[in-house]
Amino acid sequence: MKFKRLDLLTLLISLFIFASCKNSSTIGLDVDPATAIDGKLIDSVTVLTRTVADEPATSLNLTAFPFGYMSDPTFGTSEAALAMSVTLPASAAYDFGTNAVIDSAILVLPYTSTGFYGDSTSTYSIDVHQLTADITDADASAFKSNKGFAYNTTLPGFSDGVLGNYTGKIKPTTPFKVTTIVSGAADTLIAAAPQLRIKLSNTFVQNNIMNLGAATLINNATFANVFKGLHLSMNKTKSSGKGGVMFFTLGTNSNVEIYFKRQNATTTTVKDTVMASFPILASATAATVGHDYTGTDVAKQLSTPTTQYQITYLQGLAGLRNKISFPHMASFIKNLGGKVVINKAELVVDLSSGTDVAPYYAAPKLTLYTTDLGGKRINLVDNQSTIDDLGTTQNPKYMAFGGDYDQTNKNYTFVVTSFLQDLLDGKTTDNGTYLGIYGSSFLLPPLSRADRSVIGAFSNGTNKVKLNIYYTKIN
Repeated sequence: MKFKRLDLLTLLISLFIFASCKNSSTIGLDVDPATAIDGKLIDSVTVLTRTVADEPATSLNLTAFPFGYMSDPTFGTSEAALAMSVTLPASAAYDFGTNAVIDSAILVLPYTSTGFYGDSTSTYSIDVHQLTADITDADASAFKSNKGFAYNTTLPGFSDGVLGNYTGKIKPTTPFKVTTIVSGAADTLIAAAPQLRIKLSNTFVQNNIMNLGAATLINNATFANVFKGLHLSMNKTKSSGKGGVMFFTLGTNSNVEIYFKRQNATTTTVKDTVMASFPILASATAATVGHDYTGTDVAKQLSTPTTQYQITYLQGLAGLRNKISFPHMASFIKNLGGKVVINKAELVVDLSSGTDVAPYYAAPKLTLYTTDLGGKRINLVDNQSTIDDLGTTQNPKYMAFGGDYDQTNKNYTFVVTSFLQDLLDGKTTDNGTYLGIYGSSFLLPPLSRADRSVIGAFSNGTNKVKLNIYYTKIN
């Protein structure tokens, strides 16, 4: 008898579970059964995609600064350089002491934890020059990625004005062993975060930093006005291989480290060994990026922007994005003959087969955004969060928006239900919707990523961009 009751209970629970399940075509609907028609899926709505150049990005608020040179057979060449202002060890005046003589000077730039794209086995030749102008005089928000910064190539005593050079392999994930100077104790060997270290000319640092007078070293403004700053660029002649783009995190750990000896303050015959760190801050650093698509299919697509191709291109470093449109949404409604409620809509973006071969892997995340009448980037309604006083996201649509790369299916999926419903209902106008590489934000041009993705188009028979629309037509 006990077993019969247990079987009956199990049956009732199963019926309750099955009765509560809904498929994608009826999610979120409370429709009168007398007026509703069964939900259906349509995936034949035309999606047009066009490869277009992305907008220049700004270095303001960057947490990962790009640097490098990369030659990609599909995307041509990409290059990133850095202009960096150097600041004093403290906000107050700095004094090197009596009879200070340099031992060595090192430019230290820590890598970000995940900041590299390309071929790490290539040989990189990196040059350091002195800027010809103080970039701190400019508003940091004006540091656009297409802006170049002049540097000195005719400094007396220095070939092509090069103050320092590193040529060799880079190791963006390998900790670095560094000897630190401990006052009154033995020097200590420590493991530092992965970093690029470039030896600078002793003569240059002695003459242009250490020998500056007290009036120049009194504050950052007077120092920058005289010293100007440093410029980092790739020496393409001395580099070899496919290359790549590395990313640096700038702050208190990015410095010009100057090791020197000076007269002891109390005993004139004793020399003290000292290290002074001159920080390079993110707020006074600008990235310059450029792309050359000569001879590639990308160049062809950019020159014929009204043609729909079978594949299109997305690229970081403020390179390429896709302008997408849905030209037949109005006729979609008309042909169905009635009011349509979209239960769920997905934009599915397939990666083009064979385009993610090492070292050019597909971008781990894409962004999707629209624009207002003035061309300003704005989030889709499906990607707008509602934050309460505790910082908690209250909009479940925002959490499910998507954009991450699916390694198994080799595609990206965005949930765009509300956006498409608003288009159908005439509540919003498509002033321009764009698909691109995700950098540090859904809206900012990607300057902190160098990844790229080749995607299929709607008309591509194998890999495509398509809309999956689950809808219900109401009489």
